[in-house]
Amino acid sequence: MSSESFAEIGRIGAIEKLFAGIEGKRKNNKSVVHRVMLEGIDFDLSYFPLKHLGYKAVVEVTGELYSRLCEAQSLSVILGVSSKLDFGQIEEFWSGVRVAAEEFGYSGLDLDLIPSLNGLCISLGAVGTQASAEFAEARSKDVICVSGALGSAFLGQQVLENRSSELEKYKMMVADYLKPELREHTPTHFKEAGIIPSAGCFITRGLADALLRLKEQTGLGVKVYADKIPFEGNSFSLGKDLDIDPVSAAMNGGDDCRLLFTIPILQAEKFHKEFPTYDIVGHLALREAGACMVTPEGIELPVRAQGWNTEE
Repeated sequence: MSSESFAEIGRIGAIEKLFAGIEGKRKNNKSVVHRVMLEGIDFDLSYFPLKHLGYKAVVEVTGELYSRLCEAQSLSVILGVSSKLDFGQIEEFWSGVRVAAEEFGYSGLDLDLIPSLNGLCISLGAVGTQASAEFAEARSKDVICVSGALGSAFLGQQVLENRSSELEKYKMMVADYLKPELREHTPTHFKEAGIIPSAGCFITRGLADALLRLKEQTGLGVKVYADKIPFEGNSFSLGKDLDIDPVSAAMNGGDDCRLLFTIPILQAEKFHKEFPTYDIVGHLALREAGACMVTPEGIELPVRAQGWNTEE
C-alpha cells in the first residue's frame, strides 16, 4: 500500500494511479457529467446567497457538458439537508436551480432530498446530447483558448472573506465567484460556425488542473504563456493588497467556471471572429514538452495542479 499523500501526487496523479493496470476500462461518457459540492469545502453559507448557489451549481455541470460539445438535456439534483436549514432556504436554493435550468434549456428536472449530519451537500447529474461533430484530431500547434478572465473568482472569494467593505469596488470579481456566467448554447454555436475544436475542458479548479487534463486528453504537450492569461482589471491591485499573485490565482485558484477549447491553427482566425470573448493563452506542443507555463522571460516552468494540498 502506497504511503504517498494527495499533496505529493495531486488529484490528477491520484486518478491516474487508481486506474493503473486497467487501461481501456475507464469510460469517458461524453454526455453524462456529475458534480458534488460540499458546505465548508466548496461554499460558505455565511456569505453565499442560496439562490446564487443553486444557479452556480447548475453552471458547473452545464459547463462540463458544453466542454464536451453537448447541449443540456436533463438534470438530476440530490440535496443532503441538515437540521440547521429550513424549507424556505431550500426553496431559495431551488429557485436558483430552476432559473439556470430554464436558461440553459434543460427539458427534464428531478430532485431528491436526503438527511445530512454535516451541513448542505449538493449532488448533480446532467445528461446532454451531442450538438456538434466530435472533436477533430488534436495536433501540435493547435491554439488553447479560454472564455474569460482567470483567477477572478478566487480573488472575489478573498474579497468576501477579507474585504467585505469593498464589495462595490471589486463587484466584478465577487460576481465571478457568486454567480458565474456561461454563454448558453455554445456547442450549437460551434456547429453553426462550422468550427470543430480538437479538445475541450471546463475550468473550475484552476488553469493548471485543466492543462493537465488537456495533456491527458490529447496525449500531447501543452504550453501556456503567463503574459497571455486574461485578468479582470483590478486583479493586480487587489492581489498586491492581499499578497496574492494573480498568475498563481489563475493557475491554482479554482471556481472560475471558464470554458477552454483547443482550436486547429487553420481555424484560429475564424474562431476569433465567431467567439470574440475568448483569449488565446497558449498551444498544444509535442508530447515531450509536457505541461509548462512560459514566463515573459521565456523560462518554461512545469505545471503542477495543487490537488488536495491542504496548504493551498
